[in-house]
Amino acid sequence: MKLFKNLTINQITVILTLFLAGLNLLIFAVLSFSDNRSNLVLWMFLVAASLALSYIVIKFFLEKFVFRKIKLIYKIIHDSKQSIPDGRTLNINDQSLDNVNNEVVEWALKKEEEIEYLTGLENYRRNFVGNISHELKTPIFTIQGYLHTLLDGGLHDEQINEKYLRRAVSNVERLQNIVEDLEIINKLESGNISMDIKPFNLKVLCIEVINDLEIMANERNIQLSLKEGASKSFEVLADRENIRQVLVNLIANSIKYGTEGGRTKIGFYDMDEKILVEVSDNGIGIKEEHLSHLFDRFYRVDTSRSRSQGGSGLGLSIVKHIIEAHKESITVRSTPGLGTTFGFTLSVAG
Repeated sequence: MKLFKNLTINQITVILTLFLAGLNLLIFAVLSFSDNRSNLVLWMFLVAASLALSYIVIKFFLEKFVFRKIKLIYKIIHDSKQSIPDGRTLNINDQSLDNVNNEVVEWALKKEEEIEYLTGLENYRRNFVGNISHELKTPIFTIQGYLHTLLDGGLHDEQINEKYLRRAVSNVERLQNIVEDLEIINKLESGNISMDIKPFNLKVLCIEVINDLEIMANERNIQLSLKEGASKSFEVLADRENIRQVLVNLIANSIKYGTEGGRTKIGFYDMDEKILVEVSDNGIGIKEEHLSHLFDRFYRVDTSRSRSQGGSGLGLSIVKHIIEAHKESITVRSTPGLGTTFGFTLSVAG
């Protein structure tokens, strides 16, 4: 049997061809040298014997060198698709080759999707680790620099001691904000934050947020207002404080990264069972290549400007998680030189 081990398809084909040719020659020889060539019974017997023997040999070769290997592969694929084994014995003999092929193709596509998904997760994890390391290193190194300067004698220099201490405290607060924001995202992703879903007046909340950010907007001479269509009040069903945080983050971002002397407007749009809330500015806009990453953790379109404006780099990620925790959606559209609009939906109360 070692002679027939690991045969290729071509080798099996040659062997079967030679066997059938020899068998046919044998039948022809028997019939040629028979005394009674008209013996129909003998002719039929030899043909039947030839067919039976051919069937046995072909089946043996297929089972031994082809079918067993296919069956093993198919069984692995079939079992991997069963989340819970049902104890049934897989009988591939009852399966057509088309069915087997379809299952193999389906399994291969599914595995390819899983690999792409896992690769994406790995890339995201790698980028996230790199980003958070960078975000934490910056304030830590800054704090170290101020403290070492103070320890090296600056503590007794009245011109720099208080200033450096205040800067160190400012960076400590930045670290604290990053940690707190990461904790919020973790709770939102794990579902550990309970939503206090109640009806409230959306217009009243927006006016409160505008008033809270008025000083910040005045520093950059940016006008905050409701669009004309937002004069109508809408009762929505959501967690009021979390939606407040969403509005604060979106409006504060439009102030930080908008054009000085520009404007930010909040609009409401009735969509029957939903209310679309939009926060629009006429700032510098965002290039299309950045739009799909805006809600990623620590993603910054303009790194130098973003860090100079403060913040943890997690604001938009928190916004997305809060909206998704409400089982709603958030989108962004932007045109460089014209401005940016963030929009999210909320359910109508009642």
